[in-house]
Amino acid sequence: MDDTNYRIEMMLPAEMAKKAEQLGVKKATIGWRNLLLLSIMAGAFIALGAIFSTTVTSGAALTIPFGISKLLGGLVFCLGLILVVVGGAELFTGNNLIIMALASGKITLRQLLRNWIIVYTGNFIGSFLTAIIMFFTRQFMFGKSVIGLNALNIAAAKCNIGFMEAIFLGIMCNALVCLAVWLCFSAKSTTDKILSIIFPITAFVACGFEHSVANMYFIPIGIFIKSFAQPLFWENIGKTAGDYVTLTWTNFFIANLLPVTIGNIIGGSVLVGLTYWFVYIRKPRVPIF
Repeated sequence: MDDTNYRIEMMLPAEMAKKAEQLGVKKATIGWRNLLLLSIMAGAFIALGAIFSTTVTSGAALTIPFGISKLLGGLVFCLGLILVVVGGAELFTGNNLIIMALASGKITLRQLLRNWIIVYTGNFIGSFLTAIIMFFTRQFMFGKSVIGLNALNIAAAKCNIGFMEAIFLGIMCNALVCLAVWLCFSAKSTTDKILSIIFPITAFVACGFEHSVANMYFIPIGIFIKSFAQPLFWENIGKTAGDYVTLTWTNFFIANLLPVTIGNIIGGSVLVGLTYWFVYIRKPRVPIF
């Protein structure tokens, strides 16, 4: 029997780098209306992963070990990137890999920044609108308000991270996110893509790394609950809004979103994008023996 019938097709890293470069050119030249709509969808998709993760880990501290809770939260959070990659959407953190096309001179810095700005804005809109919708669902009241308590604690913890710590947590996060996207370049099927996503994304969530787009949902929903939840909610959880004094819009934008975004750019663009460009695409000046 011909063994070639059983050959597993896969794309090698050098081919993946070329594919990433070509995709970067395509992403940098897409019309702004489509780009904005696709980025709004991506923000909503990541928010859905955050909702799933918040729900699954609610009350877990009372029943299962911390590490297992984080593992489960990371596993279900994968829903977000699966929807982005398989469903088709534009995510700022994954689009950091467009820098490979810039490094090759295939696109301009203006085109790169245009993509990042539009996609970042759209991701914010999608995540923020999802947070508003979720507040009005009153899903945070489910389980005697245990989901709302978890959402508050997650948001407050993110607003209490130091500036430099948030940068480095952002670096580690987007290195893993972009590695997940990178692995998807070798995928031949939907199943391949999903399997490529699961481990890197589960790892970044389980390890407590910081994702700017996810935080565009995690922190606003916490602020909405703190600001507008009814007295019954606070009675159920045995706390008051005064227990979450650091959970503010200022801390959201300045103490978390700004440094995490900086870290995400470094982790995705430099540690993954430029590194793979240097290895597989750059034309060496000196022959390699």
